[in-house]
Amino acid sequence: MHHTSLFHHAPDIVPQPLRPGLSVPELVRYMGQTSFEARHVLRGAELFKRMIQEGDAIWLGIAGAGIAGGMGGMVISLLQAGFLDVICSTGAQVYHDLHFAFDLPVKSISPHWDDDLLRQHGDTRIYDIGIREKETLEAQDDLIRTFVKDCYAALSDHTLASWEINYLLGKWTAEHAPHPERSFVATAAKLGVPIFWDSLTNHSIAMNFARTDREGYPLLLSPQRDILDSAAIAFGAGGTGFVELGGGGPKNFIQQTGPTISQILGIEFEGADRGLQIGTAVEREGSLSSCTFNEAVTWGKYRHTDDEKLVQIWGEYSVIFPLLSAYVLEECAVRQPKQLVSRLPEMRNSLDEACRRWCENS
Repeated sequence: MHHTSLFHHAPDIVPQPLRPGLSVPELVRYMGQTSFEARHVLRGAELFKRMIQEGDAIWLGIAGAGIAGGMGGMVISLLQAGFLDVICSTGAQVYHDLHFAFDLPVKSISPHWDDDLLRQHGDTRIYDIGIREKETLEAQDDLIRTFVKDCYAALSDHTLASWEINYLLGKWTAEHAPHPERSFVATAAKLGVPIFWDSLTNHSIAMNFARTDREGYPLLLSPQRDILDSAAIAFGAGGTGFVELGGGGPKNFIQQTGPTISQILGIEFEGADRGLQIGTAVEREGSLSSCTFNEAVTWGKYRHTDDEKLVQIWGEYSVIFPLLSAYVLEECAVRQPKQLVSRLPEMRNSLDEACRRWCENS
């Protein structure tokens, strides 16, 4: 018995020749006419474009060492275009971002050095990124401690969320660094974009806070503030889109906002509207931090298992993210920044009011 093909309505694959002078959007669309991860790159680019054009509050999660490797310039371009509204980064990437603003040595090197020899010469490395221990790391440490002392009045008058530290750090960098235009932290502060850390302790900035505490400048940081302020943004900023570079803590931090609202606070909330992840982890052994997107739906992190709204690209993000960034910068009109730093008090009040209503009705 003859059966009609179930592929009958699918698009034909027709090999197309490359031509000189392709723009990035043309190249990404060309990739989308092929297969495997190339096709997902186009799906991801189009999803990012819809997030921007349809007004999502867009979160960027930054894991790995991309910023230390010079990818902060892409983040700055997206911030300046109004395409990013909230960032969650490892504290390490905030720390390394500041090297560029203060013109501290960061070198492009071979990954095949003798590491014992590097150590003897005072060199450190992150794969193929070369950093001097004294001239870069110790100089950066001194700058962090100077920041704490210069801004101590503002840092010490209440319990801090990480975004408040990064906001003040960005403003201080803009005033004191010779090249603040190289810093995504300074750019975010100027545009009112909050930057959260995924951890309050797992980085050199916190290590320096341990020293400034001992030197008479103690700070009080609150993970609860981070959780509630990030949840307030997810609850009050309208439609939400997550763009995740790698997995790790930043991915989990931004995705836990939904369960914080629904599971912990007891407020009716269905999670984020859209999600885009670039990473090489797989789900079989646990390193795909905070699960696949479909699995995340079962936790209330996203609304629906919709292939048009949830795209995972398997690949190293230093290769994929530049393509997606260039695609949307060319395809999308500049947006006005949402200035979420200034709106956080009202969003906190909105979340508090929802909590009160739930308590009254429960």
